[in-house]
Amino acid sequence: MKRVLIVDDAAFMRLAIKTILEKNGFEVVGEAKNGIEGIQKFKELQPDIVTMDITMPDMSGIEALKAIHAISPNANVVMLSAMGQEVMVKEAIMSGAKSFVVKPFKEEHLIKTLEKIANS
Repeated sequence: MKRVLIVDDAAFMRLAIKTILEKNGFEVVGEAKNGIEGIQKFKELQPDIVTMDITMPDMSGIEALKAIHAISPNANVVMLSAMGQEVMVKEAIMSGAKSFVVKPFKEEHLIKTLEKIANS
């Protein structure tokens, strides 16, 4: 079972993602409400995959992504954001994100994306 860390400032979104993932055979090992907390939990929990919101207080998802990649260059981070702007997508991918999912997303799309990364 793949272990996932969810990083999103919106509690309802963390709960929605957690529910979808657990229903589809993923183990949610932790949650964080901002990039700083996400980095700490990444170090502590060593998840297989991180889902990361881009727009968060204190530290953006892209800054947290860069910090996680400095710790673990092979980290599997999938960016989730309502801001499906090309600039953000490019910056996330260039910073090491394995994929990008635009909110609102369909459950099947999120699961397919995470399964592909889990099996790569």
